[in-house]
Amino acid sequence: MGNILVCDDDKEIARAIGIYLEEAGYQVVLAYNGEEAIDCLANIKQIDLVIMDIMMPGLDGIEATKRIREENNIPIIMLSAKSEDEDKIAGLRIGADDYITKPFNPEELVARVQSQLRRAAMMIQQPKGEKTPKLTVGGLSLSEKDNVVNVDGRQVHLTPLEFNILKLLVQHAGQVFSSAEIYEKIWNDRPVDTGNLVAVHVRHIREKIEINTREPRYLKVIWGVGYKIEAENE
Repeated sequence: MGNILVCDDDKEIARAIGIYLEEAGYQVVLAYNGEEAIDCLANIKQIDLVIMDIMMPGLDGIEATKRIREENNIPIIMLSAKSEDEDKIAGLRIGADDYITKPFNPEELVARVQSQLRRAAMMIQQPKGEKTPKLTVGGLSLSEKDNVVNVDGRQVHLTPLEFNILKLLVQHAGQVFSSAEIYEKIWNDRPVDTGNLVAVHVRHIREKIEINTREPRYLKVIWGVGYKIEAENE
């Protein structure tokens, strides 16, 4: 089903997660700090997903994720304590795909893993080498071929998740999508208490594509409803 790297300096938690995942049919590799996790990714032929604790001595989960993202788009789920909200946001900003808060329900953890692996598989299965037109709304353009975003002539770097969220909104410019609808379409899973996760990703997109996030030109928040890309004729 897949090989999963679990990194947590608390060995009991790491082993417990390993047991839950093995019972679900996955192969598990354990690491107990960020350096070990990076070594595992470098030396093991196939790792399909990483579960990374945030707070660890030495190289913590944030820095380890940042280093992994420099070379690898493998799905990463962050583990955090309830008091680590700023760290969770930092993890998502540098490219983590999801987070789960300790203490967690084992079934929820396995469901999050399954969701990320399904999404990654869908991205791999997308046809390559075909000429795809740019998606354009005003001065905002997306190239699906190489996942490049340009805003008023300025190239912007988005994570794969951010790119897919923006692409969905640009493809349906003028249409409002709720957090639940975005999660269902992008994560390919049933949304359960995922509003904050989507909101963080949308906020990062706005910080990257908007000159003034308080008066956004492209990505609008419709309070109490959802998000949309402003259509050209609006």
